[in-house]
Amino acid sequence: MESNQSIGYMNVPVPKDTDLIQEIDRMRKEKNAIILAHYYQTGDIQDIADFVGDSLALAQWAAKTTADIIVLCGVHFMGETAKILCPDKKVLVPDLNAGCSLADSCPAPDFAEFVSRHPDHTVISYVNTTAAVKAVTDVVVTSTNARQIVESFPPDTKIIFGPDRNLGNYINSITGRDMVLWNGACHVHEQFSLEKILELKTQYPEAEVITHPECKQPIIEVSDFVGSTAALLKHTITSDKQQFIVATESGVIHEMQKQSPDKLFIPAPPNDSTCACNECVFMRLNTMEKLYNCLKFELPEIHVDEEVQKKAIKPIQRMLEISAELGL
Repeated sequence: MESNQSIGYMNVPVPKDTDLIQEIDRMRKEKNAIILAHYYQTGDIQDIADFVGDSLALAQWAAKTTADIIVLCGVHFMGETAKILCPDKKVLVPDLNAGCSLADSCPAPDFAEFVSRHPDHTVISYVNTTAAVKAVTDVVVTSTNARQIVESFPPDTKIIFGPDRNLGNYINSITGRDMVLWNGACHVHEQFSLEKILELKTQYPEAEVITHPECKQPIIEVSDFVGSTAALLKHTITSDKQQFIVATESGVIHEMQKQSPDKLFIPAPPNDSTCACNECVFMRLNTMEKLYNCLKFELPEIHVDEEVQKKAIKPIQRMLEISAELGL
């Protein structure tokens, strides 16, 4: 576990006259640090990052960077993935409390026991898992490559897929597989309101409903396009449609709007009637002030047990190898 000292540094007050953009830029150059940010981060963090991407792209960048320090602006498992791939580099995250409801829904001891009850199954785990879960996995996937990696196995292969039941059900439905699914889910993608999406569709009849495959089946069934975060972004760029109802974490709309400033992007609302968009509370724990402190103090730092790292790196490397072979 990381120390309380590391957690304390996250909230050290930043002098009011600090030019955060200038200082963050200066420190990353001086320290040979690279800032990687997920599409679900706030727009200011995305704008200052060296690279913005989905989970697959962030892993690919972490694996090839020559930086001495990797600052992962995302959630904890993303920092762990970078550390697993780069055990000799210093991996930092702006806020250690930035966890993941999906990863939390799959405790490693319980998942290991689940795997032990299916000894003849290949274990495919979503990247949204802890290092300990990855350590009992045969190959890791992201929403970008899940279908292709599943289909890279012979049709009669017995597969355990975890932890996202919605993504697993979606992959089963489009591949004809019958994977055994762990019963986990993402709190963001679970909360979209079908009724409100249909109301928006009535209000914006020309808009396409574009959806992440972590959403529930009824949402997927009314969607015009289903894909990973990166696929949704690419679709909005290449589509001749001008309006999109976006059923994923609303942070990605920042990049969508940058890439297609003349198009309209409407965040799909959750069931909570007080919210007009759906945000990941964990992703939003990262701020520019915490990023500044993270670089200044080089804390909080991600650590992964050496034995776990040695086991967990194998399924991640296998994912990267298969993705490269498939051109993903």
